[in-house]
Amino acid sequence: MGKLIKLLIFLFVFWLFSLAVYAYVGPFFGADFAPDQVEVREPVQLPAQ
Repeated sequence: MGKLIKLLIFLFVFWLFSLAVYAYVGPFFGADFAPDQVEVREPVQLPAQ
């Protein structure tokens, strides 16, 4: 049981490391993580006093 837990912890740490490397190296290979920027305008009605 201890070996299984160690393996799961190792895989989790490896996954985190791989995700961090992909986040830094991905843009060099064409992965774009930025959301599409769209201007949104909505009219707002303020209550009169």
